[in-house]
Amino acid sequence: MNEKEFNRPKIKKALPVMVHFEKEDHAPEEFLKLIKSANYNIEESVRSKLSKIDAKTFLGKGLVEQTYVLSKELTVDVVLINKNISASQQRNLRKSLKCDVLDWTGLILEIFSLRARSFEGRMQVELAQLRYLSTRLIRGWTHLERQKGGHGLRGGPGETQLEIDRRLLTIRIRQVKERLVKIKKQRELSGGARRRGGIPTVALVGYTNAGKSTLFNKLTNHQVYAADQLFATLDTTTRLLSTEGSEKIVVSDTVGFIKNLPPTLVAAFRATLEETAQAQLLLHVVDISDSAHLEQMEEVEKVLDQIGAAKIPTIIVYNKIDNCVNKPAIIDRNANGDIHSVGISAVSGQGLDELITTIEEKISGKKQFLTLRLEASQGKLRSLLYDWRAVSDETVLENGDFLIRLGLTRKELRILGQKSGLEDFAL
Repeated sequence: MNEKEFNRPKIKKALPVMVHFEKEDHAPEEFLKLIKSANYNIEESVRSKLSKIDAKTFLGKGLVEQTYVLSKELTVDVVLINKNISASQQRNLRKSLKCDVLDWTGLILEIFSLRARSFEGRMQVELAQLRYLSTRLIRGWTHLERQKGGHGLRGGPGETQLEIDRRLLTIRIRQVKERLVKIKKQRELSGGARRRGGIPTVALVGYTNAGKSTLFNKLTNHQVYAADQLFATLDTTTRLLSTEGSEKIVVSDTVGFIKNLPPTLVAAFRATLEETAQAQLLLHVVDISDSAHLEQMEEVEKVLDQIGAAKIPTIIVYNKIDNCVNKPAIIDRNANGDIHSVGISAVSGQGLDELITTIEEKISGKKQFLTLRLEASQGKLRSLLYDWRAVSDETVLENGDFLIRLGLTRKELRILGQKSGLEDFAL
């Protein structure tokens, strides 16, 4: 995948309408970044403070008129609202403005449809779009005239267009779900083999555009697409950590999060995000140069809680320290002496060696590595070691014996000694 694929010609003109309420954090920059990521042209914008929500249009009569005049003057294709609006409000705005209207969720879904490259990613985005669209199928659409009953129907009125739309949506949602279930099973087979092989996984999580993909490339000597735009990467990529250590560690790059992440997207990507919940360690990548990084961290933690990953051991990775005046420490430890955070620059490489050392320390739990030769008859002991995910490498000898590379903590070594009856393990 190259950069040209993402830099598509900006054909559509958009008019952003950015509203906020009193005592509400107002961050128009993020909304403008989303619009840029969707490849829209922007010449002007409408900004206003609302005292209350208008039931019909969300914006209110005066703001709708202002938006209409400006949209016609600029000949825009779409009006973009920085809030989530109801289906009826969206329909009424389209009638009043005489152009397409997208809200916060609709815009994010459009970006996701542009970014998804893998078959699974496209299926996940389509499912989210279908679920979103299903909430837009309401009474009052202009095309809801009566349709004739199809072949095989015995008289009576046929289906309304609304009923047809709902039925077709239901069928397509079921089809997409079935395909995603098959893909999930295939991924579980490969992931299960990795886990049975005792290979630990480190998952990169964080707010969109925090620098996860750039860090992933540095850690794995791989090249996934990375750009200074929101949701540049959607498809999960997994590679081995590039390290001189003796233990294999898998690193997984995941989709970025954002505030008010549409529930339809969380639901659609749940199968992919579940891989995050199965990781042994999370690297929470934070753009420390962003003034809103504390709020962004909270949003990420919310999603991690939703997918059952909140209790996984986590290292806070403060990225882009080269853009900070008050740089965080490269290594920051908590009261117990454990590493809590690491400051890095994924671009320059500053702090990466310390981060890799920290990852190895967290994953290994200060493990001791040894090579054990097992006879073919010691299958139960071999199975036990695999159940413990202690095996990093295995060689089958000519006589059928196994030469196994193990990584075990002192506690695990003592337990192994007790279970196997080999006191040599009781270190």
